[in-house]
Amino acid sequence: MIVTLLPSTGFDPTEAAIPWRALVAAGIDVRFATPDGKAAAADERLVTGGFSFLNPVLMTRTDSLETYQQMIASEAFQSPMPYEDVKLGDDDGLLLPGGHEKGVKTLLESAKAQAVAADAMLRGLPVGAICHGVVLLARSINPSTGASVLKGRRTTSLTNSLEMSGWNLTRLKLGDYYRTYPQTVQDEVVSVLADPADYDAGPVLTRRDSADHPDRGFTVLDDNYISARWPGDAHTFAREFVTLIEGG
Repeated sequence: MIVTLLPSTGFDPTEAAIPWRALVAAGIDVRFATPDGKAAAADERLVTGGFSFLNPVLMTRTDSLETYQQMIASEAFQSPMPYEDVKLGDDDGLLLPGGHEKGVKTLLESAKAQAVAADAMLRGLPVGAICHGVVLLARSINPSTGASVLKGRRTTSLTNSLEMSGWNLTRLKLGDYYRTYPQTVQDEVVSVLADPADYDAGPVLTRRDSADHPDRGFTVLDDNYISARWPGDAHTFAREFVTLIEGG
Protein backbone atom coordinates (compact mmCIF):
# COMPACT_ATOMS: atom_id res chain seq x y z
CA MET A 1 0.00 0.00 0.00
CA ILE A 2 1.14 3.52 -0.83
CA VAL A 3 -0.39 6.36 1.16
CA THR A 4 -0.63 9.73 -0.56
CA LEU A 5 -0.63 12.65 1.85
CA LEU A 6 -2.67 15.60 0.55
CA PRO A 7 -3.53 18.99 2.05
CA SER A 8 -7.13 20.07 2.54
CA THR A 9 -6.83 22.26 -0.55
CA GLY A 10 -4.23 23.47 -3.00
CA PHE A 11 -2.44 20.35 -4.22
CA ASP A 12 -1.12 20.16 -7.76
CA PRO A 13 -3.35 17.85 -9.86
CA THR A 14 -0.50 16.62 -12.06
CA GLU A 15 1.83 15.78 -9.20
CA ALA A 16 -0.84 13.69 -7.49
CA ALA A 17 -2.66 12.12 -10.44
CA ILE A 18 0.18 11.01 -12.71
CA PRO A 19 1.91 8.96 -9.97
CA TRP A 20 -1.51 7.65 -8.86
CA ARG A 21 -2.18 6.33 -12.36
CA ALA A 22 1.23 4.66 -12.60
CA LEU A 23 0.85 3.02 -9.20
CA VAL A 24 -2.66 1.73 -9.91
CA ALA A 25 -1.58 0.44 -13.33
CA ALA A 26 1.18 -1.52 -11.57
CA GLY A 27 -1.39 -3.15 -9.30
CA ILE A 28 -0.34 -1.17 -6.22
CA ASP A 29 -2.98 -0.24 -3.68
CA VAL A 30 -3.11 3.56 -3.26
CA ARG A 31 -4.81 5.21 -0.30
CA PHE A 32 -5.14 8.88 0.58
CA ALA A 33 -4.85 10.86 3.80
CA THR A 34 -5.85 14.45 4.56
CA PRO A 35 -5.79 16.60 7.70
CA ASP A 36 -9.41 15.83 8.67
CA GLY A 37 -10.29 12.72 6.69
CA LYS A 38 -12.31 14.70 4.13
CA ALA A 39 -11.61 14.54 0.40
CA ALA A 40 -8.96 17.04 -0.67
CA ALA A 41 -9.41 19.76 -3.28
CA ALA A 42 -6.76 20.63 -5.84
CA ASP A 43 -5.59 24.12 -6.69
CA GLU A 44 -8.66 25.36 -8.56
CA ARG A 45 -6.65 27.67 -10.79
CA LEU A 46 -4.73 24.65 -12.09
CA VAL A 47 -7.98 22.74 -12.71
CA THR A 48 -10.34 25.31 -14.21
CA GLY A 49 -9.21 28.86 -13.41
CA GLY A 50 -6.29 29.05 -15.77
CA PHE A 51 -3.80 31.80 -16.50
CA SER A 52 -5.23 33.46 -19.62
CA PHE A 53 -2.55 33.82 -22.30
CA LEU A 54 -0.06 32.03 -20.01
CA ASN A 55 -2.07 28.78 -20.11
CA PRO A 56 0.33 27.07 -22.56
CA VAL A 57 3.14 27.59 -20.05
CA LEU A 58 1.47 27.29 -16.64
CA MET A 59 -1.85 25.43 -16.95
CA THR A 60 -2.23 21.71 -16.18
CA ARG A 61 -1.99 19.65 -19.37
CA THR A 62 -5.16 18.08 -20.78
CA ASP A 63 -4.03 14.47 -20.25
CA SER A 64 -3.13 15.23 -16.62
CA LEU A 65 -6.52 16.83 -16.02
CA GLU A 66 -8.24 13.75 -17.43
CA THR A 67 -6.20 11.53 -15.12
CA TYR A 68 -6.97 13.87 -12.22
CA GLN A 69 -10.72 13.48 -12.88
CA GLN A 70 -10.32 9.70 -12.79
CA MET A 71 -8.38 9.90 -9.55
CA ILE A 72 -10.88 12.10 -7.71
CA ALA A 73 -13.73 9.84 -8.84
CA SER A 74 -12.09 6.84 -7.20
CA GLU A 75 -13.45 5.45 -3.94
CA ALA A 76 -10.03 5.73 -2.31
CA PHE A 77 -9.79 9.45 -3.02
CA GLN A 78 -13.32 10.13 -1.83
CA SER A 79 -12.73 8.21 1.43
CA PRO A 80 -9.36 9.36 2.80
CA MET A 81 -8.13 8.73 6.31
CA PRO A 82 -7.02 11.55 8.63
CA TYR A 83 -3.26 11.92 9.05
CA GLU A 84 -3.47 10.66 12.61
CA ASP A 85 -4.83 7.30 11.43
CA VAL A 86 -1.98 6.58 9.01
CA LYS A 87 -0.11 3.50 10.16
CA LEU A 88 2.44 2.28 7.64
CA GLY A 89 3.35 -1.38 7.55
CA ASP A 90 6.72 -2.78 6.53
CA ASP A 91 5.56 -3.25 2.94
CA ASP A 92 3.99 0.19 2.60
CA GLY A 93 5.28 3.50 1.30
CA LEU A 94 4.52 7.20 1.08
CA LEU A 95 3.80 9.61 -1.77
CA LEU A 96 4.10 13.37 -1.20
CA PRO A 97 2.79 15.51 -4.07
CA GLY A 98 3.27 19.26 -3.98
CA GLY A 99 1.39 22.42 -4.83
CA HIS A 100 2.12 26.08 -4.19
CA GLU A 101 -1.34 27.53 -3.46
CA LYS A 102 -1.57 28.59 0.18
CA GLY A 103 -3.87 25.71 1.13
CA VAL A 104 -0.92 23.34 0.85
CA LYS A 105 0.22 24.69 4.23
CA THR A 106 -2.34 22.36 5.87
CA LEU A 107 0.01 19.55 4.86
CA LEU A 108 3.40 21.20 5.17
CA GLU A 109 2.76 22.61 8.66
CA SER A 110 1.03 19.53 10.09
CA ALA A 111 2.95 17.90 12.94
CA LYS A 112 0.98 14.70 12.30
CA ALA A 113 1.95 14.59 8.64
CA GLN A 114 5.55 15.35 9.53
CA ALA A 115 5.55 12.42 11.98
CA VAL A 116 4.25 10.06 9.28
CA ALA A 117 6.91 11.26 6.85
CA ALA A 118 9.70 10.92 9.40
CA ASP A 119 8.58 7.39 10.27
CA ALA A 120 8.60 6.33 6.62
CA MET A 121 12.04 7.78 5.93
CA LEU A 122 13.65 6.40 9.07
CA ARG A 123 12.25 2.92 8.49
CA GLY A 124 13.53 2.85 4.93
CA LEU A 125 10.10 2.60 3.34
CA PRO A 126 9.73 3.82 -0.27
CA VAL A 127 9.13 7.57 -0.21
CA GLY A 128 8.44 9.74 -3.25
CA ALA A 129 8.25 13.53 -2.97
CA ILE A 130 7.82 16.12 -5.69
CA CYS A 131 7.95 19.93 -5.63
CA HIS A 132 6.64 21.26 -2.27
CA GLY A 133 6.27 17.68 -1.03
CA VAL A 134 10.00 17.82 -0.28
CA VAL A 135 9.33 20.69 2.15
CA LEU A 136 7.34 18.31 4.34
CA LEU A 137 10.40 16.06 4.58
CA ALA A 138 12.65 19.04 5.29
CA ARG A 139 10.41 19.82 8.28
CA SER A 140 10.14 16.20 9.45
CA ILE A 141 12.50 15.57 12.35
CA ASN A 142 14.52 12.51 13.30
CA PRO A 143 13.80 12.25 17.05
CA SER A 144 17.18 10.63 17.67
CA THR A 145 19.15 13.56 16.28
CA GLY A 146 16.79 16.53 16.31
CA ALA A 147 17.71 17.15 12.67
CA SER A 148 15.62 16.88 9.52
CA VAL A 149 15.25 13.42 8.04
CA LEU A 150 16.81 14.92 4.90
CA LYS A 151 20.11 15.58 6.67
CA GLY A 152 22.64 13.27 5.06
CA ARG A 153 20.36 12.56 2.10
CA ARG A 154 20.51 13.71 -1.52
CA THR A 155 17.46 15.45 -2.93
CA THR A 156 15.94 17.88 -5.37
CA SER A 157 12.74 19.95 -5.06
CA LEU A 158 11.06 22.89 -6.73
CA THR A 159 14.09 24.95 -7.71
CA ASN A 160 14.66 28.66 -7.26
CA SER A 161 14.68 29.05 -11.02
CA LEU A 162 11.28 27.41 -11.49
CA GLU A 163 9.65 29.07 -8.48
CA MET A 164 10.87 32.56 -9.29
CA SER A 165 10.03 32.20 -12.98
CA GLY A 166 6.42 31.33 -12.13
CA TRP A 167 6.22 34.22 -9.67
CA ASN A 168 7.69 36.76 -12.08
CA LEU A 169 5.29 35.70 -14.82
CA THR A 170 2.22 36.13 -12.60
CA ARG A 171 3.01 38.53 -9.76
CA LEU A 172 1.50 41.63 -11.37
CA LYS A 173 -1.94 40.02 -11.48
CA LEU A 174 -1.71 37.24 -8.89
CA GLY A 175 0.62 38.72 -6.28
CA ASP A 176 2.32 36.04 -4.18
CA TYR A 177 0.27 33.16 -5.65
CA TYR A 178 3.45 31.38 -6.71
CA ARG A 179 5.22 32.07 -3.43
CA THR A 180 3.87 29.79 -0.71
CA TYR A 181 6.37 31.24 1.76
CA PRO A 182 8.77 34.19 1.66
CA GLN A 183 11.64 31.69 1.65
CA THR A 184 11.90 29.64 -1.53
CA VAL A 185 11.49 25.88 -1.46
CA GLN A 186 15.07 25.29 -2.58
CA ASP A 187 16.51 27.57 0.08
CA GLU A 188 14.52 25.90 2.86
CA VAL A 189 15.45 22.40 1.71
CA VAL A 190 19.15 23.23 1.32
CA SER A 191 19.19 24.73 4.82
CA VAL A 192 18.50 21.34 6.44
CA LEU A 193 20.94 19.24 4.41
CA ALA A 194 24.29 18.04 5.71
CA ASP A 195 26.00 19.65 2.71
CA PRO A 196 24.58 22.08 0.12
CA ALA A 197 26.15 19.81 -2.50
CA ASP A 198 23.56 17.18 -1.55
CA TYR A 199 20.99 19.31 -3.41
CA ASP A 200 20.73 18.72 -7.15
CA ALA A 201 18.77 21.32 -9.13
CA GLY A 202 19.02 19.28 -12.33
CA PRO A 203 19.82 20.50 -15.85
CA VAL A 204 19.83 24.23 -16.52
CA LEU A 205 17.55 23.62 -19.50
CA THR A 206 14.27 22.40 -17.97
CA ARG A 207 12.14 20.23 -20.25
CA ARG A 208 8.61 19.09 -19.48
CA ASP A 209 8.09 15.34 -19.75
CA SER A 210 4.94 13.61 -20.96
CA ALA A 211 3.41 10.18 -21.39
CA ASP A 212 5.12 9.96 -24.78
CA HIS A 213 8.44 11.30 -23.47
CA PRO A 214 8.71 10.11 -19.87
CA ASP A 215 12.52 10.37 -19.88
CA ARG A 216 12.61 14.15 -20.20
CA GLY A 217 11.98 14.71 -16.51
CA PHE A 218 14.52 14.84 -13.72
CA THR A 219 14.64 12.95 -10.42
CA VAL A 220 17.12 12.24 -7.66
CA LEU A 221 17.22 8.74 -6.17
CA ASP A 222 18.82 8.19 -2.76
CA ASP A 223 18.29 4.67 -1.43
CA ASN A 224 14.57 4.44 -0.46
CA TYR A 225 13.84 8.06 -1.40
CA ILE A 226 13.10 9.62 -4.80
CA SER A 227 12.44 13.31 -5.39
CA ALA A 228 11.48 15.51 -8.33
CA ARG A 229 11.14 19.23 -9.02
CA TRP A 230 7.80 20.18 -10.64
CA PRO A 231 4.82 18.88 -12.66
CA GLY A 232 7.10 18.66 -15.70
CA ASP A 233 8.91 15.76 -13.99
CA ALA A 234 5.74 13.87 -13.01
CA HIS A 235 5.80 11.12 -15.65
CA THR A 236 9.47 10.32 -15.03
CA PHE A 237 8.95 10.52 -11.28
CA ALA A 238 5.91 8.22 -11.43
CA ARG A 239 7.66 5.55 -13.45
CA GLU A 240 10.79 5.58 -11.29
CA PHE A 241 8.78 5.58 -8.06
CA VAL A 242 7.01 2.41 -9.20
CA THR A 243 10.42 0.88 -10.01
CA LEU A 244 11.66 1.79 -6.53
CA ILE A 245 8.61 0.19 -4.90
CA GLU A 246 9.01 -2.96 -6.95
CA GLY A 247 12.65 -3.23 -5.91
CA GLY A 248 14.13 -2.38 -9.28
